[in-house]
Amino acid sequence: MSKFDKSKLPSRYVTNSHGCEGRKTMLYNIKTDLYPQGLSDEDLASPFVGVVSAWNEAAPCNIALQRQAQPAKKGVKDFGGTPREFTTITVTDGIANGHQGMKSSLVSREVIADSIELTVRGHCYDALVGLAGCDKSLPGMMMAMVRLNVPSVFMYGGSILPGKFKGKDVTIVDVFEGVGQRDAGKMSEEDLKILTKAACPSAGACGGQFTANTMACVSEAIGLALPGSSGTPAPYESRDEYAYQSGKAVMNLIEKGIKARDIVTKKALENAATIVAATGGSTNAVLHLPAIANECGIDFDAFAIAEIFKRTPYIADMKPGGKYVAKDLFEAGGVQMILKLLLDAGYIHGDCLTVTGRTMAENLADVKFNEHQDVVHKPEKPLSASGGVVVLKGNLAEDGAVVKVAGMQNEALVFKGSARCFDSEEACFKAVEQKKYQEGDVLVIRYEGPRGGPGMREMLATTAAIYGQGMGNKVALITDGRFSGGTRGFCIGHVAPEAALGGVIALLRDGDKITIDAIKGTIDVEISEAEINIRKAAWLPRENDYQSGTLWKYAQTVGSARFGAVTHPGAKKEKISYNNI
Repeated sequence: MSKFDKSKLPSRYVTNSHGCEGRKTMLYNIKTDLYPQGLSDEDLASPFVGVVSAWNEAAPCNIALQRQAQPAKKGVKDFGGTPREFTTITVTDGIANGHQGMKSSLVSREVIADSIELTVRGHCYDALVGLAGCDKSLPGMMMAMVRLNVPSVFMYGGSILPGKFKGKDVTIVDVFEGVGQRDAGKMSEEDLKILTKAACPSAGACGGQFTANTMACVSEAIGLALPGSSGTPAPYESRDEYAYQSGKAVMNLIEKGIKARDIVTKKALENAATIVAATGGSTNAVLHLPAIANECGIDFDAFAIAEIFKRTPYIADMKPGGKYVAKDLFEAGGVQMILKLLLDAGYIHGDCLTVTGRTMAENLADVKFNEHQDVVHKPEKPLSASGGVVVLKGNLAEDGAVVKVAGMQNEALVFKGSARCFDSEEACFKAVEQKKYQEGDVLVIRYEGPRGGPGMREMLATTAAIYGQGMGNKVALITDGRFSGGTRGFCIGHVAPEAALGGVIALLRDGDKITIDAIKGTIDVEISEAEINIRKAAWLPRENDYQSGTLWKYAQTVGSARFGAVTHPGAKKEKISYNNI
């Protein structure tokens, strides 16, 4: 019989309670590769472990997850659990970008977390192993793990291998920028077609330090993933061993009674923010970390993250601001090497518990720095003294805004220009496409926030087109929407309060003078408070085009980007945790 006592595990309601025969009859004859004869009494007496992946055929990001889920299940089974595989949705940003489909992206994070919660609650699973590939599936799964507060292990599906174009490594962002180069006459149609076919040559998520790889780094830094598991590229079969070990690890967590919120503490969140800054990670992490914190009942908003960014050196030279892709980081020494450098220099907390059952410092004890690489620099000789992402505040963004400065020179970190206002991404993209803007403009895209969009679209198509036209350092762009982790240039997102709520971004007019200072961390428009009040009194709310369906439901409950654009009160309002039912 099982060595685990189910008397305090949620699955006891399915297999050990009065009248459970009706439920058990549905389980006895489920025949799978692992259980060709169906489930035995011993299997039913073991902990039920949900093994969830975001597998789909939409794009390369998630295509390897079904393969990786199989060794994860075997790891669970071999160490005394009964794995129950299921899938959740994901929206792949590379496909959704540049059109109305991007409104679904951030919303999908909530649907992913909600669907995992409902599956686990409905079937009374005792623990989770989660495998995710594309941007929002990573935070969505981690949110579900801490919301449910069950023993949990997260595993990234792995990065794509870089493509090759004219002897250089390329990623999907090079294709988006290639569109702008073609439109500006700087790339031929034939070369763009060759680049397009070459940029995504394998399974795996986008290869630079974009959102997926940023949140993969977070998964290790926050303690929810096994050490080293985020680095191995998706096509490598060695990644399957990490999946097996993840299944083994979750059984160890059940045995020791270690739950997700025992791992994801305030200190762990600070470690996660530190690695985002140190790697020049995606601005989207400034949304995802507060959302994960909300599920734990921890206060950790954009301004708390900003303080960590200010004191963290930027040490990993990663695309889009730098030179290297995720495969290069893996070969140089990986996330564990970065964490070790940060630990030894005093930038992260070594006493945080992790899914190994050991502390971060214990996990890193034997990690050595690789002197024969230049992907990762030592903290005492950083690429820049402060992190690659900056949170701004001013009269244009009283609740904050965010900009990625990784790879930018100091002289480019201050911009003063004239507002050019657009009330949708499409309107701005059309102006960019037709080159109806000029050097010194501050392009303003509004009514694209969490509620106003709805869905807080990212603007990669627009920013990449600007960069491809050679104007990336000559204009700025601000929005209450988001930017891709692949965005580069002086692009400020998450402006809050958003336009749909009457934020100052809604009150801007063409020609208003805007000053952005990423050194001081400020963003201001040169109009008086009296003028702001006059414009505010004349402002009228706008109704978006989505008055039914999922996007409408999202808009009714979503909160400010400052707090992660979350849709429910989180653990602070929780009366009973799922694991205590």
